[in-house]
Order: sequence, then C-alpha cells, then structure tokens
Amino acid sequence: MDLVLEGFIVAAKSRTYVVGGSQAEASRLGSHDLTFADGDWLYRDSYFGGSDFLGQEVVWLKNEPVWAMNYYGWIGMDDAITAAEAGRVIMSALAALYREGRFLGGHSALVDGWEYQYSNTGDVAHLEGRERIANAGGVEVYALLYHGGLVRPD
Repeated sequence: MDLVLEGFIVAAKSRTYVVGGSQAEASRLGSHDLTFADGDWLYRDSYFGGSDFLGQEVVWLKNEPVWAMNYYGWIGMDDAITAAEAGRVIMSALAALYREGRFLGGHSALVDGWEYQYSNTGDVAHLEGRERIANAGGVEVYALLYHGGLVRPD
C-alpha cells in the first residue's frame, strides 16, 4: 500500500496548494481547506494563518484515515520576503518536485533569486523534515517544519 499511498499523496499535493487549488468548505472555524479525491482516496489539507501558519494534511482510504502530516511555517524576516513571494517560491519548487513523481527525498531549487531547500528523513510511513528559503547571501528568511506518517486503527 505504501507505493500506492505515496503516489496518491503526490497526485493530491500537485493538484491542490501548488496550483492554487480551489478552497473547500472550512473543516474548522477559521481554517483554509483544500481537498482532492480519486476513487476511494480522499486528501484534505487544512491550515490556519498566512505568513505564519499551522496545518495538517490527512489521507483517507474508504473513509478511514490512513496517513497524516502536521506542519508549521513562518516568515523569519518580514523585511526580506513577503508571504506572497514565499508562496510563489514554494509553489514553483514543489511543482518541480511533484513532476518527478515524489514528495520525499529532498529537493533544492533557485527561484527568482531565492534558494529553496526541502529535506526529510524517513519514508511515507514515518517522516519528518524541513523546508526553507534563503536569500542570495544564504540567510534564511522562511522555514517550515513537518512530521507525519501512517495512521493505524487500534
């Protein structure tokens, strides 16, 4: 199931945030939600905030949660990069990663003069990682931490 799950996650991620996917009905008060479905599979990305934000992605198979990931991201230098600029860098870099058919294994890109780096340890079953944007001098201006993995019933 891990390869099928990983393929679905890549498909879902590539059709939601990175392409400016349409918002779904908020699942919680004040949340921004994006969804993708394919057959028995359902994906929901639900987050709070804007330039500093916290969220969770969940995948269901036949209405049972099977995978989840939590994340927290922030702009570390408000005077260096806007949330909109950071978003454009992230969307461009992640779209390239997803075109490779993956969301794990690390990735780096230079986008409009910004250095984007994405790293993780583990696999789809148990993962943690970090995303960052640095300026031309190598100074980090944005960061995101994430962790997640399989969700199994009792």
